[in-house]
Amino acid sequence: MARSKTKQLSYIAVPSQFIHSLHGLHLSPKKVARYPGRRLPSLARNPKFLLLLLFFLLALLRTLRIGSELHRLLPFPSVPCSHSWSTESAWAADKAAVVSVGVDGGDVGEVVGEFWRQPDGMGYSPCLNFSEEFRMESEAARGVRRRKYLLVVVSGGLNQQRNQIVDAVVIARILGAALVVPVLQVNVIWGDERTRPVDGKQTPLHVPPSWIRNRYLKKLNREGVLLLRGLDSRLSKDLPRDLQKLRCKNPHVRQQVAFHALRFAAPIQELGNKLAMRMRSKGPYLALHLRLEKDVWVRTGCLPGLSSEYDEIVQEERKLRPKLLTGRSNMTYHERKLAGFCPLNALEVTRLLKALGAPPDAMIYWAGGEPFGGPEALLPLTREFPHLYNKENLSLPGELEPFAKKASLLAAIDYIVCEQSDVFMPSHGGNMGHLMQGHRAYAGHRKFITPNKRQMLPYFLDASLPELEFHRIIKELHRGSLGQPEWRSDKVDKDVTAFPVPECMCNGTSGSSAL
Repeated sequence: MARSKTKQLSYIAVPSQFIHSLHGLHLSPKKVARYPGRRLPSLARNPKFLLLLLFFLLALLRTLRIGSELHRLLPFPSVPCSHSWSTESAWAADKAAVVSVGVDGGDVGEVVGEFWRQPDGMGYSPCLNFSEEFRMESEAARGVRRRKYLLVVVSGGLNQQRNQIVDAVVIARILGAALVVPVLQVNVIWGDERTRPVDGKQTPLHVPPSWIRNRYLKKLNREGVLLLRGLDSRLSKDLPRDLQKLRCKNPHVRQQVAFHALRFAAPIQELGNKLAMRMRSKGPYLALHLRLEKDVWVRTGCLPGLSSEYDEIVQEERKLRPKLLTGRSNMTYHERKLAGFCPLNALEVTRLLKALGAPPDAMIYWAGGEPFGGPEALLPLTREFPHLYNKENLSLPGELEPFAKKASLLAAIDYIVCEQSDVFMPSHGGNMGHLMQGHRAYAGHRKFITPNKRQMLPYFLDASLPELEFHRIIKELHRGSLGQPEWRSDKVDKDVTAFPVPECMCNGTSGSSAL
């Protein structure tokens, strides 16, 4: 093939200080005779060349100094935080890259990126259009709602409050009332024990819409205002389809379609986005929700497994405060453990991640409170996965100060970073895990690992099992627990905000089709 005679241009990177140093120099355009043997000596005698060389050396030294000190400006070493990708575009690029790693057909071995492969969403996408009848009823009740008001007081942690607000929206629609901005902290906001009696305490669990109307509608029509409190799990999870769609429109954050009615305040969202971008700057990342706090061990009737000393502390605390135990008081710790009622500790989380193929250099963000036992409680995890970060060591000095000692705000930051991760796994069930599960499903069934504790723990206790066989078994047990679409109707009394299929997500097939 003939070589092109077109001149090829090459470029090199030059420090900006060097370019700026040229502005003050006026180099003569006069051509110099070419004498190869005397070229270097003649240049050396040129004062302009010597000045130019001096500027270049100074600029080079300055550049090297800045580079050597750059790590002090970053929240952790070697992770650049200055790229300008949006989270959505980064997620799309990462997902495309991960999918391309897979092998067509059959089982695949341990390949680079396998852990990051996303589940098959089976074509499900949001479908939140209300029925014509529901829309007509809403239009007819619009004028009435301006004369009837529902006021709710929500309590508990961040995710409990969000669940209660979602239920309050649905209850307001059932009663044809306008919902007043909810009160989030009873003691701080009200500060008065003479508050009017609250009917919410008399509401049983999981009541249907008919119970709500029969119990509250007459009083609301008479007085014009209804005050409710204690809404946690009061409203049934099995509601008519339109009311389920209404619930789907409320609990989720940062979605581009209808799942955006509840949003975090701008300062919280901005910091959460920054931390997520820092995690993503090295590629895909895993988020863990670790439930290792002392009160979690006390409430669940479980033991942290750190040492006999820590186990005794938990047991003594439980004796002093027996009401903290959340049911099944007749079960021993070992029985609870095998039944899957206990949180996974750091060692169990580590073994599970290794069995599922998490690479040792994986970027991992962990959310949660201070582990009982301090940093030592995380040692099994940090030994195998050294790139482990949380909001404290990921943030820059001063970034967390506005949220210090505000548990709900810090939990909101955790939620944002976890929501934007490529893979998410909770160590225990709970409100955050359920909301995250539905949120990630609604966003396209992004990978959500549900630890199959009941079936996998016997293999964790079998010390004779070879490691490769252990990994094979654990992978097989979790083949269907990676965030694939699940129909809510297959889950008894499960919330649509955790299982949005089929009421809030469709794949073009009939509503009665099976997955």
